[in-house]
Amino acid sequence: MSEHSYLKSFDLKILKILAWFCIFEAYITDNSTMKIHFIAIGGSAMHNLAIALQQKGYQITGSDDTIHNPSKTRLANKGLLPDAFGWFPEKITTNLNAVILGMHAKKDNPELLKAQELGVKIYSYPEFLYEQSKDKTRVVIGGSHGKTTITSMILHVLNYHDREVDYMVGAQLEGFDTMVHLTQENEFIVLEGDEYLSSPIDMRPKFHLYKPNIALLSGIAWDHINVFPTFENYVAQFSIFTNSLTNGGIMVYNEEDLVLKDVVENSNHPIKKYPYNTPDYFIDNGITYLETPEGDLPLEIFGEHNLQNLAGAKWISQHMGIDEDEFFEAIASFKGASKRLEKIAENSSTVVFKDFAHSPSKVSATTTAVKNQYSNRTLLACLELHTYSSLNAEFLSEYKGALDKADKAVVFYSPHAVKIKQLEEVSATQIAKAFKREDLIIYTNPQEFKEFLFSQNLENTALLLMSSGNYGGLDFDEVKALVN
Repeated sequence: MSEHSYLKSFDLKILKILAWFCIFEAYITDNSTMKIHFIAIGGSAMHNLAIALQQKGYQITGSDDTIHNPSKTRLANKGLLPDAFGWFPEKITTNLNAVILGMHAKKDNPELLKAQELGVKIYSYPEFLYEQSKDKTRVVIGGSHGKTTITSMILHVLNYHDREVDYMVGAQLEGFDTMVHLTQENEFIVLEGDEYLSSPIDMRPKFHLYKPNIALLSGIAWDHINVFPTFENYVAQFSIFTNSLTNGGIMVYNEEDLVLKDVVENSNHPIKKYPYNTPDYFIDNGITYLETPEGDLPLEIFGEHNLQNLAGAKWISQHMGIDEDEFFEAIASFKGASKRLEKIAENSSTVVFKDFAHSPSKVSATTTAVKNQYSNRTLLACLELHTYSSLNAEFLSEYKGALDKADKAVVFYSPHAVKIKQLEEVSATQIAKAFKREDLIIYTNPQEFKEFLFSQNLENTALLLMSSGNYGGLDFDEVKALVN
């Protein structure tokens, strides 16, 4: 072969190699972007995860049959709002890397059935979070009550000291753009550990899937009666969670909750156990002061349950590298998680709080906290029974004494909500009997409840509105105007 022919042949080989390299590089580039589809993208947790993954560089699509604000606006701002509401099986193709399935979807969802038919990988929300955090130190905050607040406290403290972590929390926090944040580089991820089910096709509680290195349990109070029909069955989920920690992991727990104390201390799982309880504090002129080694620290928050939350958050923060004095410095400016004892209006003689409380233990703790903080004022406590458990005739007796600390107590519930949830109809007599309070005021009509509320003399009053709903359409801006 002549030198010219050899060089020509060599050049052709080089060109072929370069061509194959370009094709391979294009393939890698095209496939390096994960393509994720969300079934039921409009949920509070789901839409935040969708935004977080988009920010991470993933290609996101989604569907839902209805999406309300703030999810709708936030998705639209990120270009993630579906063009039309409904389920579209044609969106599910083998080009997807994964589908994330929300609890709002049903087992016979057309998109889910298509994904199952095509063999596309299907994750529940907690499953996917675990996949994203397998190489991180996972910190999981669980318990029947207080988990959102404790998670929020920890993130507030870390943010105050410029400590970067990944996270998932159940409320919008001041200073944070999203409720979910995921990166490649952060060492820690802080997860709020919900005990409710993972997805329509995965009946495990969400917090069973995270396998934490560090965990906290705030307490056990029976909830989700539709899923856990007995108290014993509900408690068992917390035992499973305790035993799901990695070997040598850390469990921080509220030892004042005797059921929880029994669960953790009787576990034979090889973990380190750190109990906490209510720290020393006092109330002076409407301000709660925490007694610390550095002196009395005024707090923005109040209530014994919140002080227990603070004690737990301190332990977790210290296990994440925050010194005690650093924690106290930061927690002084914590104003609370959204919808958790949120002060929405105040003047010289009246204060109005909005709270997410709906389970018996939360209602009791929140009502007691407000009465103790404003002991010289009349406490008007209004509770909407809105969840499946709270509207269940068998569960109602759990509310015995929950509103006893209120000077005037009101319960609102919608018979329409009972029908939607396909529950046995409950009567005003049943509710009055359950709360064991003869002077309990009960409303089932939203307009009548509003007229009652707006007719009250709120002078020298603390008004507490507790609900996971909105009292049949109550405009809270109008409520604020009552005292402004």
